[in-house]
Amino acid sequence: MSSGIGLTESIEYSVPRPRAAADPAASVTVRPSSRRWQRRLTRIVVATDLTVIALVSALATIIGDWGLGPSTQFNAVAAALVLAGLVGYRAWDRGVLGQGADEFNRVLRGTAVAAVLLALAGMALKVEQVRPWIFGVIPATGAGLLLGRYAVRRVLHRARRDARCMSSVLVVGSEAAVADLVARTRRVPHHGWTVTAACTSTGAGEIAGVPVVGDLDDVARHVHELGIEVVAVAPTPGWTPKRLHSLAWDLEGAGVELVVDPGLMEITGPRLHVAPVDGLPLLRLTEPRWGGPARMAKNLFDRTAAAALVLILAPVFLALAVLIRRDGGPVFYRQERVGRAGQTFRMIKFRSMVVNADQQVAQLATANEGAGPLFKMKRDPRITRIGGVLRRFSIDELPQLFNVIGGSMSLVGPRPALQREVATYTEDALRKLCVRPGLTGLWQVSGRSDLTWEESVRLDLRYVENWSAALDISILWKTVGAVFRGRGAY
Repeated sequence: MSSGIGLTESIEYSVPRPRAAADPAASVTVRPSSRRWQRRLTRIVVATDLTVIALVSALATIIGDWGLGPSTQFNAVAAALVLAGLVGYRAWDRGVLGQGADEFNRVLRGTAVAAVLLALAGMALKVEQVRPWIFGVIPATGAGLLLGRYAVRRVLHRARRDARCMSSVLVVGSEAAVADLVARTRRVPHHGWTVTAACTSTGAGEIAGVPVVGDLDDVARHVHELGIEVVAVAPTPGWTPKRLHSLAWDLEGAGVELVVDPGLMEITGPRLHVAPVDGLPLLRLTEPRWGGPARMAKNLFDRTAAAALVLILAPVFLALAVLIRRDGGPVFYRQERVGRAGQTFRMIKFRSMVVNADQQVAQLATANEGAGPLFKMKRDPRITRIGGVLRRFSIDELPQLFNVIGGSMSLVGPRPALQREVATYTEDALRKLCVRPGLTGLWQVSGRSDLTWEESVRLDLRYVENWSAALDISILWKTVGAVFRGRGAY
């Protein structure tokens, strides 16, 4: 697939440096594209889903006609149930397309409900022929739908990296809040937001290259004048619930999305709930799940998957062992790391450096390029020839599967830290030790050694605070692409 499918529209805007003028908004020129790209995206997703359903049904029919698969009499029923599930869970809602895991969750729930309904119908009517559809055709349809959605999302994200298919955003908040949101949207352009203007209590100036076009009382006027598509309200002194009510009323009917930052730490997903009291919406935060059945299931999955991977990769391990041993040193490198609750363990890696690499750290200290307490060098002279290849594709990390089997690590988790690093941790960074460190994690799929220390800590804490099985699966999936890109691996 390519961006030629129609996701090519963009928001053209120019943001010259603000000059002293009676109207600060004159420094911003926003020419938003029509929302045709959003309608096209919806049509493309619907067409992709219908095509997948039709192809799977046709394949099942062909196999059934050959006498090798399910009977074709439930073809239309199963397809109709899958469509009903997608509609019921609003899997084509424009607000979730291309955004986060909710889109995929809705597809999964829709297909799961279709399978359950077909199973109940089969039990009620005492029809056993539905089993191949319940356990074969519908799951295959769900998998195809997920792959189709993923392919469309890849095209959308590629377009957004080229500043196409973006939504213009006006931020309301303090200077710090505006700067933070601008940095975040630039860091993740695939979210589809471009901050083009801001309104603050001062009503003038520039923040991170974004002009301040007015004060807190000018928001609605500038939204309409500039053709803004999203208004993001961040915490700021002087912004009251009454002002938010007035803004929401002023934006009604304009097709403008209004989002509000509650000013909390990075907590999302299953820990965040709305608990209204007499009509007042309050956010209820539940404690993070660091134990219980969910964690037991995670540990079981980790160890089982790690053991299976070790068996599958055994020939690769053997070949690498021969190559690494050529310089006369050991195959594996063991280093003491700090795990859950501050307990230390011996982490295993393929040796990628010379034998006495640890003793050379002091003399190379002046060339350190690592963030915070980390020691990293992009051109480390201690790395062996085969070691450079191993580190480029993170192959040297594979023996950590033995740590996962032993229970000292997980497949997904925060980066395993050295004791000298932990000694410098602030209180928030120490929170990473509440869970087992991981073979991969948000830090790896987000840039690894190219991240600043603050970004690395923030990503690890985001994982600790918001862990879920779905998040683990998402990270494992993204790890494959991160490994082949090799970004930040040195």
